[in-house]
Amino acid sequence: MRTLETFPHEVQETEHLWIPMSDGTRLAARLWRPLSSDAEPVPGVLELIPYRQRDLTAQRDSIHHPYMAGHGYACLRVDLRGSGNSEGVLTDEYLDQELTDAEEILAWLAAQPWCSGRTGMMGISWGGFNALQVAARRPPSLGAIISCSSTDDRYTDDVHYMGGCLLTDNLSWASTMFAYNACPPDPAIVGEAWRTMWQDRLDGSGLWLETWLRHQRRDEYWKHGSVNEDYSAIDVPVMAVSGWADGYSNAVFRLLENLSSPVRGLIGPWSHKYPHLGEPGPAIGFLQEAVRWWDHWLKDARENGAMDRPALTIWMQDAAPPATTYVRRPGRWVGEATWPSENITPTRFPLGFYSIHAPGEEILHGDPRSVRSPLSVGQFAGKWCSYNAPPDMPYDQREEDGGSLVFTSRPLTETLELLGAPEVELDLSVDQPCAQLIVRLSDIGPGGEATRVSYGVLNLTHHHGADAPEDLVPGERRTARVQLNGLAQSFPPGHQLRLSVSTSYWPVVWPPPEPVRMTIHPRSSVLVLPVRPRPAQDTLPDFDEPEGAEPLQSTQLVAGAQDWRVSRNMVDLSGRLEVIKDLGTVRLEGIGLDVRRSAHETYGFVAGDVHSVRGETLWEVGFARGDWSARATTRTVLTSTATEFHVYAELDAWEGSERVHSQTWSTSIPRDHV
Repeated sequence: MRTLETFPHEVQETEHLWIPMSDGTRLAARLWRPLSSDAEPVPGVLELIPYRQRDLTAQRDSIHHPYMAGHGYACLRVDLRGSGNSEGVLTDEYLDQELTDAEEILAWLAAQPWCSGRTGMMGISWGGFNALQVAARRPPSLGAIISCSSTDDRYTDDVHYMGGCLLTDNLSWASTMFAYNACPPDPAIVGEAWRTMWQDRLDGSGLWLETWLRHQRRDEYWKHGSVNEDYSAIDVPVMAVSGWADGYSNAVFRLLENLSSPVRGLIGPWSHKYPHLGEPGPAIGFLQEAVRWWDHWLKDARENGAMDRPALTIWMQDAAPPATTYVRRPGRWVGEATWPSENITPTRFPLGFYSIHAPGEEILHGDPRSVRSPLSVGQFAGKWCSYNAPPDMPYDQREEDGGSLVFTSRPLTETLELLGAPEVELDLSVDQPCAQLIVRLSDIGPGGEATRVSYGVLNLTHHHGADAPEDLVPGERRTARVQLNGLAQSFPPGHQLRLSVSTSYWPVVWPPPEPVRMTIHPRSSVLVLPVRPRPAQDTLPDFDEPEGAEPLQSTQLVAGAQDWRVSRNMVDLSGRLEVIKDLGTVRLEGIGLDVRRSAHETYGFVAGDVHSVRGETLWEVGFARGDWSARATTRTVLTSTATEFHVYAELDAWEGSERVHSQTWSTSIPRDHV
């Protein structure tokens, strides 16, 4: 990324300011704006998230907010109520209080003498979520949003549940917020009140994992904040952004299809990162795109090129060998003027005897086939969402296919390109009242290597809807339709397509209550692929190279460590996946603060025992300056029986060497068709 030292406008930074809420609570913020805005007011752009603008996101924020301020915007980065240095206690995601606070912040921003009265919201992940949710509430000053790596459906397509199946990222993410909520405010900002504020958080934030596990179907809890409940509520322009390695690319397609306001969709090869920091590459000049977007909608610069690219611009990925990380994914930029696109043809590929046949081909062999997958299927799946690229992407799927039913095409004779969401229709039966269906689509290279290009999971008890699960009738045949994640993939001649079907996918999703044997009738089953013929002139121009402001200076005091280890014990037949993300200790030079973060996740099982699965996360977060230090450690364990989930958690906090808080949780939650 090219860092810039000068901009069209000289930037003034206010390192800390308080924004008062109507109930007397003060929210902590950082502001960047042009010096000239005192005389020439500019639009405001808000990013509102709980990840601590003074320290944990300070370096990232310093790249994009000063950049946009230097191009004529007042950029406001606010800590959510109860996070960072803001007052209050944070007790869950996307509460009505959070959205009300956002409306008040926007009103405050619009009323400042250096603001033109027009505002935008932007953010990635949490900030992308609440940008959509606030837009649906129509605050008067809000003129446009940029929502990156977010979703319109908090149940079906978020970190908690996928296709009605419990994601283990639900445990991972709950544990992350468990640790973050235990972090103290900075005494340099809040003064002596820091101890009281910290203790309030330790006492009151709660165990979010328990809350999320008590809502195992799509009930009112998940409908709150899901903008797909009423797309018409959003009437401002939306830029929706994600990456193929991200967990949130599907929402881009749905927003394009369902919003009536102007929408631009952008999907690159990236993981869960802003595109100017995108991994895998190529990263792009996303901040230039953002400035053009704001100029177009908040400054009425209608002919500035912000709307010149197609409504959907995506990175069409070329074939690549399987790897847990990529520096750059080969491919090209292509676009569709509308979505759904008339250029896409849903094409039915019938299944046969372990085979995928050409459309319309007569199936001569296709006797029923059954599978009961071992718990080892899923060990090489990577994360549900690649949060930081290396090394959390799926590895060679041959490691998974031994415990799956596989259907493979003949080698392709010409290039096949897909854009959109594949779908599988399977004529099947199961031998248990609760079962899940996992399907994976892979690109098979000439050497047999298998690169997963998409997958989907479905809780089969949700056949009457995610809000009304119902036991299956063992042995009863039914047609199950599962939609895979959207993709843009080019398969070259000589490669093959493979569809893999399994009954479990641990540890991506939590296994069903009992092992399941699934029988599939291939002759009445089909793979539906979104085929996109390649026009003669198809490739779009590349984006600008990424730019940003100079990041805040930091020093690595203690080296970090990263590991992703799969192991099997052939004595007791146990298996184990360990994920270590230790960021070491970093000093933020500008404020003299040392920050320590470390996470260790372990997912285990014993072969043949579905009740042996166990997830455990350990977190440590610490802060130090001079003779002051504070740290917190958390431990969360999730296990299950056929009828219950069991949650055990620990939280400990220290000021210096003195432990000032210690708390444990132990609870059981009935399984609800999961």
